[in-house]
Amino acid sequence: MPPSETSRLHAFVSGRVQGVGYRFFVLETAQDLSLLGWARNLPDRRVEVVAEGERSRLERLASSLLQGPRGAHVTDVDVEWMAPTGEFEAFRIAH
Repeated sequence: MPPSETSRLHAFVSGRVQGVGYRFFVLETAQDLSLLGWARNLPDRRVEVVAEGERSRLERLASSLLQGPRGAHVTDVDVEWMAPTGEFEAFRIAH
């Protein structure tokens, strides 16, 4: 897939990722990369991220997910690549 081609990232982030500003970190990072989608907390203490945009920008987001904000401790990022749906108008925090 060419780097400029549009794709969709669906990720589950495990570790200490709730209560540390992780979703806001993802929001800012995704907006800086001009990506669309959402991030939300899950009941099992993981964070789920869905983002669409240029594949190269999504790969940069995926790398950022491994780091997280200060205070986070990421133990695993499970990423699935999918075809984009074009359903998003912005990046937001979902509830």
